[in-house]
Amino acid sequence: MISYLKGIVAGVQAISSNRVILTLEVNALGYDLQIPQRLANQLTTTGDVVQIFTHYQIREEVPLLYGFSSPAERDLFRHLLSVTGIGAALAIALLDTLELPELVQAIIAANTQILIQAPGVGKKTAERICLELKSKLIEWRKSAGFFVATGGPAPGILEEVQITLFALGYTAHEVSHTLQVVSENIGLPKDAYVEDWIKQAITHLSSTEAGV
Repeated sequence: MISYLKGIVAGVQAISSNRVILTLEVNALGYDLQIPQRLANQLTTTGDVVQIFTHYQIREEVPLLYGFSSPAERDLFRHLLSVTGIGAALAIALLDTLELPELVQAIIAANTQILIQAPGVGKKTAERICLELKSKLIEWRKSAGFFVATGGPAPGILEEVQITLFALGYTAHEVSHTLQVVSENIGLPKDAYVEDWIKQAITHLSSTEAGV
């Protein structure tokens, strides 16, 4: 119904820990859109002119508008909504937890360990997302311009490495990005020891935190 809105940022308000509302002024009309926190972080200046891609939904007879930074982000949101038991809150939580390419890769690779880092997403929900979306996203990512990276630990090693790094307090995005960097820049073999992957990942994360 509404593909996008282009207007002036009138305000961004966090209604709750997982609900952020953008008020966008378009031709003297104010539209309230629920947006991911990731997008809210980019809209720091009131008065800026922005283009927001939208998804229109009616829930319990109440019309709702959701806003996204790109058509691809909106389309992935719609794919997530198509999964049994996934509502807007969980879909947005997933989009906020991982960058788009990382989220697509996690679903295609059935990496449930990283998906459950999103608030409200349990193991069974993560498994259902992978089951219902894997084949769809393999096709969709081609048109969306996402290419699944092949680096990182072998599947039998990956989960143990991720669990350790999550326990140390690193986020899903930090872990996903770091393992890719370690694979590409250092050339650590996929089947290297778990301890080697963890050591190299922590070294990279520490240097990033220190601004090296």
